[in-house]
Amino acid sequence: MTGRAPRTVRVVAALIPQPGEGSRFLVQQRLPGGSRALLWEFPGGKVEAGETDESALARECREELDVELEVGRRLWEGRHTYPDLTVELVLYWARLVSGEPKPLGAHALRFLTPPEMTALPFCEADVPLLDELVAGRMELPR
Repeated sequence: MTGRAPRTVRVVAALIPQPGEGSRFLVQQRLPGGSRALLWEFPGGKVEAGETDESALARECREELDVELEVGRRLWEGRHTYPDLTVELVLYWARLVSGEPKPLGAHALRFLTPPEMTALPFCEADVPLLDELVAGRMELPR
């Protein structure tokens, strides 16, 4: 018996340093009631048809956080298959250009250091990314 392969979505996420504090980055908690409810992740969302990764990331953060971003270079890429979905996750460096992050599309927001993030339950797709960040294997812009 062969099951249907889960659909694949491309998801972009932002590594956003806290302004004036280079060692803390923004993470958000997913809303209750949805898929992967109340788990933590890096801000971002799905890339829609016809969008570039960078424009999707800027749009998602505008809609969900009420901020404008300057999207920088790609830092990390991975793939994770959940029972219902395969996620191609791409992390970009990003900088807040305007606005103060608000949890419009999230349950909670926090600026944390990578070691502090390990105490939170993250979405499975984000765990390898977080491991790389904590281990210092990600080349971050200064």
